[in-house]
Amino acid sequence: MNNEYIKISATTYVRNGLKMMYPFIESIQSALPLVDEYIVVLGDSEDGSREAILNLKSEKIKIVDSVWDMTMREGGKLFALQSNIGLDHARGDWILHIQADEVIHENDLSKLKKCIGQYNDQPKVEGLLFPFLNFRGDYKHIHTGRQAHRFEIRAFKRNPLIRSYKDSQGFRKFTSLQTYAEGEKGEKLHVAKIVIPMFHYNYVRPPKQMKEKAKVFSSMYNNDEWIEKNFKDLAEFDFNQVDKLELFKGIHPKVMEEIIKNSDCGFVYDPSKSNSSLRHKILNRIEDITGYRIGEYKNYKIV
Repeated sequence: MNNEYIKISATTYVRNGLKMMYPFIESIQSALPLVDEYIVVLGDSEDGSREAILNLKSEKIKIVDSVWDMTMREGGKLFALQSNIGLDHARGDWILHIQADEVIHENDLSKLKKCIGQYNDQPKVEGLLFPFLNFRGDYKHIHTGRQAHRFEIRAFKRNPLIRSYKDSQGFRKFTSLQTYAEGEKGEKLHVAKIVIPMFHYNYVRPPKQMKEKAKVFSSMYNNDEWIEKNFKDLAEFDFNQVDKLELFKGIHPKVMEEIIKNSDCGFVYDPSKSNSSLRHKILNRIEDITGYRIGEYKNYKIV
């Protein structure tokens, strides 16, 4: 297929994006030039998120309204449902799934389009695997320890049998929608590993706001008793409760310039507060030397 005729759909979902301080507008803006349509599954929000999306004034954007059923929240099932709603509305040949705190660099859009064109006619390749830059504490530090996910599938050929796996972090192919609903584990997608990074701003907020975001996010995986126990006495989020951070030496996407300029996280990285176990410290050291992460979870098969 000629690259000019490959249609790309972007999908995302968000609920109370402004209140939770997600850079969802910047996320949408980052991919708009590349895609033919942008499906935004908008949860029942009361913070002006809809108006912010409409203010982008793009004919490519299609808002799909969704009411979040909080009885389905444990285990991340609710996230998977929102992701699948987006997949069901997409009409492109390829789907680019970008979460509300993920941004693509403008310098990488043409590269990504080229990659999609390159693998479009290769039947063995079902999707693309992106490296992740997981920012934490501020916009200068990235999480590189074993607790961070290094790679995720974020683009794949549209197939009604490809659905969100567990939550919306990854995707798999299933025998049928019925077996998917019944809990089938599905097949890992065969992917090509690319060098285009996804800028992931999941842990960049002032400490108090980060606590609220973490509480809401955790409530999508745990029951009320767990939330009460773990957040009752937490005054604010401690970004140093992490295994390993490193300085980011690259350049952020332009769409993030205003947010970064006006940010005031006040974060100071203290490696002595690392929560990494001795075993993980040893494994991290081995990874530093060899570049290989022993025992890494891989929800994909690299072609």
